Amino acid sequence: MSSIDIRNLSFCYRSTAGSTMALQDLSLSIPQGQFVCLVGHSGCGKSTLLSMLAGLETPDKGSIRIGGHELSGPGTDRAMVFQHYSLFPWMTVGRNVAFSIEHSRPGLGKDEVAALVRQHLEQVGMAAQIDSYPHELSGGMQQRVAIARALAMDAPVLLLDEPFGALDARNRAELQQLLVRLWQESQPHKTVVFVTHDLHEAILLADRIVFMRPRRIERVIDVPFERPRDIDRLAASPAYHQLRDELLGLFYLDEDEEPAPAGALAGERGGLHG
Repeated sequence: MSSIDIRNLSFCYRSTAGSTMALQDLSLSIPQGQFVCLVGHSGCGKSTLLSMLAGLETPDKGSIRIGGHELSGPGTDRAMVFQHYSLFPWMTVGRNVAFSIEHSRPGLGKDEVAALVRQHLEQVGMAAQIDSYPHELSGGMQQRVAIARALAMDAPVLLLDEPFGALDARNRAELQQLLVRLWQESQPHKTVVFVTHDLHEAILLADRIVFMRPRRIERVIDVPFERPRDIDRLAASPAYHQLRDELLGLFYLDEDEEPAPAGALAGERGGLHG
């Protein structure tokens, strides 16, 4: 089981200039196998929460349990994909993926590792670049390898911090489809937590959208669309525009305003891509 249970989580960044409360008394439960998107303004705590799920930050208060076990640091039960290309530049594509396998599953033999490397690179369409170095690849290709490296860990939880934010529209669309396909093919489904500021991306990918305000969760919204989700069909759906308007309304809400009731039309205010 790889459910995630977050209870009364608080975290404060401290420096010589003072302290900043990033998360305050935050609670959230994510069932095993669910795809959840964290959405909200820059600085609202999305990436901080993801870092805490990865074990890279320690809470000041509260707890995180994954699969029933309290989290105490990084672990091989979680894999992470970052926005900025995080491949080791001195390693080939193949060695980047092999490194992940060797450190998450140290009992495997050399031939088993090599077979898994090829399998995961084939899944993301990068087998032909197995001997290439990261600097020889485009941004989209590097993120394909980063996804392969994360999936090669065979971790039940996958954490992604705006992984497609720096890509052009075509590469982003291709990698969105690839990620969903690989998630659906995983048995049992991995539990995915995906940070994004793109409303359309969140609606396209998620089972649930968690909208965050500074330090807290404002609303958790179920995405009602069946899979597979077609971009053109979504765009033609009144329900899609209603959900997008609801999210836009939350984006434009002032800090001291009360949000509109769930499901109410927030009104198109423009200025954000969905």
